[in-house]
Amino acid sequence: MAKKNKTYSGFKAVLSGPARLIFGIKAHGCENIPSDRGVIVCANHTALYDVIVMSAVSDVQIRYMAKKELFSVPIIGKIITALGAYPVDRKGGDVAALRKTVSIIEEGSAVGIFPQGTRQPHKDPRETEVRHGVGLIAYRAKCDVVPVYIKTKNNHVRPFKKTEIYFGEPIPYGSLGLENGGKEEYKKASELIFDRICTMGETVFAEKGKNK
Repeated sequence: MAKKNKTYSGFKAVLSGPARLIFGIKAHGCENIPSDRGVIVCANHTALYDVIVMSAVSDVQIRYMAKKELFSVPIIGKIITALGAYPVDRKGGDVAALRKTVSIIEEGSAVGIFPQGTRQPHKDPRETEVRHGVGLIAYRAKCDVVPVYIKTKNNHVRPFKKTEIYFGEPIPYGSLGLENGGKEEYKKASELIFDRICTMGETVFAEKGKNK
């Protein structure tokens, strides 16, 4: 189990309430993020604000990669470091960031990853490309994956627009089909994870349609 970050807890205590209000956040299944072991938390990616809304409702600190350039920006660099972010070089394969991610999970923390790789506002998640890094990281860390669906108008989280977040039950590592590693296994595992995320969203829309 990872040690509690007092700086993060302080920021969350101060900012969680305003974030919930500004983004109209309604959360479901927050208890599905385990606090007793490291996991990957995977969500569809709609906007830069996705990190904020997920962190605002999760009792477990979710750590994220951030592009390395942000860490040299005055004030911002210090804040994101205090909140548990860590740098990644997005111009190429960053082996150090990969190792750091695996290490964080093995130490008992949750790491947030967006399988789409980049923000995809206004797009149906089913119609976007899925990158395969999450499968690789899951294989290296031998961890479960918590699927998350972020539901908002036009698939774009924005201030003063309603945002709903659905945290699904963890997908057991043994269900990911990761036995020997390799690109094909990483690809299939990543697609399985993202399919679970999309299916959660489709189920939500279907249920809400029935209740109208």
